[in-house]
Amino acid sequence: MKYYLIVGEASGDLHASNLMREIKAADANAEFRFFGGDLMSAVGGERVRHYRDTAFMGFVPVLLHLRSIFSNMSMCKKDIVSWNPDVLILVDYPGFNLSIAKYIHENTKIPVYYYISPKIWAWKEHRIKSIKRDVDELFSILPFEIDFFEKKHGYRINYVGNPCVDAVDAFLRGAPEPREQFLERNGIPGKPVVALLAGSRKQEIKANLPLMLEAMKEYPDYQPVIAGAPGIDKSFYAPYVEAGACIVFGETYNLLNCAHAALVTSGTATLEAGIFRVPQVVCYATPMARFYSWLKRHFLKVKFVSLVNLVAGKEVVRELVAADMKIENIKAELGRLLPAGSKERAAMLKEYDRMLDILGGAGASERAARKMISILEKNK
Repeated sequence: MKYYLIVGEASGDLHASNLMREIKAADANAEFRFFGGDLMSAVGGERVRHYRDTAFMGFVPVLLHLRSIFSNMSMCKKDIVSWNPDVLILVDYPGFNLSIAKYIHENTKIPVYYYISPKIWAWKEHRIKSIKRDVDELFSILPFEIDFFEKKHGYRINYVGNPCVDAVDAFLRGAPEPREQFLERNGIPGKPVVALLAGSRKQEIKANLPLMLEAMKEYPDYQPVIAGAPGIDKSFYAPYVEAGACIVFGETYNLLNCAHAALVTSGTATLEAGIFRVPQVVCYATPMARFYSWLKRHFLKVKFVSLVNLVAGKEVVRELVAADMKIENIKAELGRLLPAGSKERAAMLKEYDRMLDILGGAGASERAARKMISILEKNK
């Protein structure tokens, strides 16, 4: 069968590539065409656009790139119709993907599947109307979404487990590089490492990384190491490396595997750090921080922004978001987590284990692939 996939960022590229690999294992005749990244390209198929050429975050960047966004959207719609796949698989990225879903639903008979559902439980809950109307099957990776979609909105979904568990499990089973070897190969001093995962987009990195590095000056016995974002040139990070940090690209899992602690911008990375059992502080600076904090208090539908806390149903990791994202606060939270025997560190590790029990075991990508194929074959 023919599968058309659309992703909009690095985490989507990772999870879509694992899904594609499992689809190939279950469907020997699988053909892929996609808007995606390097990991998806490594699996095979035809890449139409790289996600870095389509993803823009924030009001001003979106406004400045409206012509490019509409051009990509128009081209994508025409390309899907022309290729006429057996299924369109959308991966997160709702601003773009829900528009595509509407067009395909209205103009074709191509079934629309959504893998890694839009986080409408946090923001823009009204999008449930378009999901009900335009999405044939939704595949959820977060257990609390079952109640939200099925009980609150009467929309049946398929919970398949979390692909981050798969990805980390596969990495750990693959005999990862020893810590000392990883540090030596990358020219990183032998101090305890604090991983800095400051986001995948330039706007996020510019907002968060300087504050993270400034806070790290309080702890000279620890080495900050930046996880370079895919698709962003190394030269962009030059000022931060000059400030005393080291940097690695394409080795986030190796970095987390040897990290003593982490400063993480909210997103999939918070969950990955939790699965690796790395004590972390969630750091998310935004423009107009006070206004954002007001919006968060009055309009955000959930108590937390990090996936660790959302899955656990309680505050496991401290979230420094918007007005709370201050250098003094980062320093204070690191001070609680860095000492090896601290009670705060031990409590967080214990809660990580409970979170993993809630998520369930590995196999999400395989379960999703087989479920998709089963539904497609049943509806032929």
